[in-house]
Amino acid sequence: MRRVLLTGGSRGIGRAIKENLSCDFEVIAPSREELDLLDNASIDTFMRRNREFDIVINNAGINIIKPLQDISDLDIRKINTINLESPLKLIRECVPHMKEQNYGRIVNLSSIWGVRSKELRTLYSGTKFGLIGQTKALARELGEHNILLNAVCPGFTNTELTSASLSRQQRDEMESEIPVKRFAQPDEIAELVAFLVGNLNTYITGQAIVIDGGFTA
Repeated sequence: MRRVLLTGGSRGIGRAIKENLSCDFEVIAPSREELDLLDNASIDTFMRRNREFDIVINNAGINIIKPLQDISDLDIRKINTINLESPLKLIRECVPHMKEQNYGRIVNLSSIWGVRSKELRTLYSGTKFGLIGQTKALARELGEHNILLNAVCPGFTNTELTSASLSRQQRDEMESEIPVKRFAQPDEIAELVAFLVGNLNTYITGQAIVIDGGFTA
C-alpha cells in the first residue's frame, strides 16, 4: 500500500481527499501540532521521522484578502511560508525516496486565482501562481525518475469556510456567474486528485488542471 503525505486534511477539500484515498492508500494527514508549516523546526522534525512517502499532496493553504496599502510584512511572510515555501520543502524531503524506487506522484493544490486574478488577491494569487510555476519546473526536472507532478486549481467549492463567509445572496450571485450554476463539491475535487495520484495516471505531468464548472472558460 503506497504512503501518502496529505497536508490540510482536517476539513473541506483536504478531508474529502483523505476519505477518498484511505481505502487504497496509507494516508498520513498530520495535524498542525504534528506539522506546523510556519515552523521550520516542526517541518524538519516531522520529516526526519517520515521521509518514505510515495505520494505528496500539498493541500494546506491560507488566504489573506487585503488592499495593497493594508498588506503587512507579516502577511507577506505568513502566506508565502505556508502556501509556497512549505510545499517545496516537503517535496524536497520526499523526492530522494521517490527517486530510489523510480516512482512518485505529487499534487499541489493551487486555485483558479493561480491562473487568473482579481482585486485584493495580490498575496493569494502570488503564491498560487508561484505554486504552479514550481509544479511545472519540477515536472521537467523529475520526469525521468517517473515522478509526476501536477497542480489542481479548484474554483468556488462548497466547503465549511465558504458557507460561513458568504451570505445566501452573495452565493446566489457567484453561482449565477458559473456556467454549471453551482459550486463544486469537495468530493469532486478529491476525485480529480485521486486520478492524478492513482495507477491510471502514467503520463500526465506538469499541468495546472482547472476544475471550476467553466468559470474561467
